[in-house]
Amino acid sequence: MKEKKLKLFYTSDVHGFLFPTDYTRTEKQDIGLMHCGANFEKDGNTLVIDGGDMLQGSPFTFYCQKVLHSSKPIAELVNTLGYDFVTIGNHDFNYGMDYLNEYINSLKAVCVCENVKESGTGSIGHPYVVHKMKNGLRVGIIGIVTEFVAIWEKEENLKGIQITEPLDAARKALEQVRKEADITICLYHGGFERNLKTGELVSKTKENIGWKICEELDFDILLSAHQHMTIEGEIIHGTYVVQLPDKAANYLYMEVQVDEQGKRIQSEIRKAGSKCIAVVPDIVRKTEEQVQIWLDNPIGSLNKKLVPRDKLDMALYGSEIADFINQIQLYYSGAQISCTSLANEIAGFCEKVSVREVMTNYPYSNTLVVLEVSGKLLKEGLERTAEYFSVDENGICISQSFLNPKKEHYNYDYFAGIQYVIQVNRPVGQRVTEILYEGKAVEENAFYQVCMNSYRASGAGGYDGYRTCRVRKEINVEMSELIMEYLRTQREVTVNNYFLFKVDIMKL
Repeated sequence: MKEKKLKLFYTSDVHGFLFPTDYTRTEKQDIGLMHCGANFEKDGNTLVIDGGDMLQGSPFTFYCQKVLHSSKPIAELVNTLGYDFVTIGNHDFNYGMDYLNEYINSLKAVCVCENVKESGTGSIGHPYVVHKMKNGLRVGIIGIVTEFVAIWEKEENLKGIQITEPLDAARKALEQVRKEADITICLYHGGFERNLKTGELVSKTKENIGWKICEELDFDILLSAHQHMTIEGEIIHGTYVVQLPDKAANYLYMEVQVDEQGKRIQSEIRKAGSKCIAVVPDIVRKTEEQVQIWLDNPIGSLNKKLVPRDKLDMALYGSEIADFINQIQLYYSGAQISCTSLANEIAGFCEKVSVREVMTNYPYSNTLVVLEVSGKLLKEGLERTAEYFSVDENGICISQSFLNPKKEHYNYDYFAGIQYVIQVNRPVGQRVTEILYEGKAVEENAFYQVCMNSYRASGAGGYDGYRTCRVRKEINVEMSELIMEYLRTQREVTVNNYFLFKVDIMKL
């Protein structure tokens, strides 16, 4: 075979960061999809691909869904940047199938997602593609998304579709693609369940199965996503794997050469930079102007400024930001107990609160759920939270399991309504030595109404027991909207202090 080359530009987990801003400040930054896209150099032997999670995660995407009720501004920019193929990420389902389908149908790019099927028919909604480049190279692209979509997402948001097991879907498609393509690519909105350096198993769930895909299938390239990890290019069981961090601060450039001697692949992760595309579509530019005006709208006030501290410090001694969120959850739910987590990056709140502060501190599309939780399962949940801590020669530190392979500070829960003690030097699963509700010991067989966000109620983050609990109430309003409503309806909010626990190293 005469040598044939493929150039590939890849993005993923953009989460609606189209412009050079993180929305916490007005100064331009070297991030944003339109800055990544300014570096895409297309010809007949180039592909531009996105790995999903485009539609949710920024004030821009929130505004598109809640105010404009349209995903077209996002699709318009994707079209302007010349994308050829996309897949669907788990967060792309957050606003329902009508919204997602509008996005997909507005794209010039082809959507591939083999394990998203039409319910009741068994037909595939977004099948694989074998694309022939100008030089004759045939590229087979199979898309799949983590099957945990079906666990995390509200049933009404998956209306008309079925999420099937991704490994089997990819395997069946690959059997056919191998016959037709010179090079095979798995576009997987999911990550890795093992440490790529050591092969050590770091997750026992099926949320991420990237290693298994490499181990059992023989794709040439695995474009992974979802975990927001930086993987510039590694060989796992013969498959070349890559992954990007989130929010369009970076994109991936890859070159593939195919000839009689085989296939040679190299790649690098590049910064978005300060260069912007020459022409921003009017619908995108005008929407961003409206978003910036909307973000600066004042909505209420607090009795004091809420400032984030070091992650370990907040976990050990409490966070007023978490107290504020728990206070709102208790107000709207009427539950006995509340728990919340904080995003990996939070900016905090000024005394005079604007929409911008709410959106940047609570970027998720979570709603609230009140579960009937037994004392036994409540302790299990607290034990999972207690895994956040470890001990080294300097004392208490953050466990590596919450830092690698990705940072998961959002899986540490802050509670309101109970008192408890964590003894860090005890074995994992046996660290919570005391839980009190209204001054009395929590009983294993007693039940308590606990409010939490919909992500945690699904059992995500290692809190599997919550998935089995009876649902007492659902509040189907996004938490960011509830925060804004709470601030608007109160003259001045005094934040309660819920720091009623103790983390300690005690002799066994």
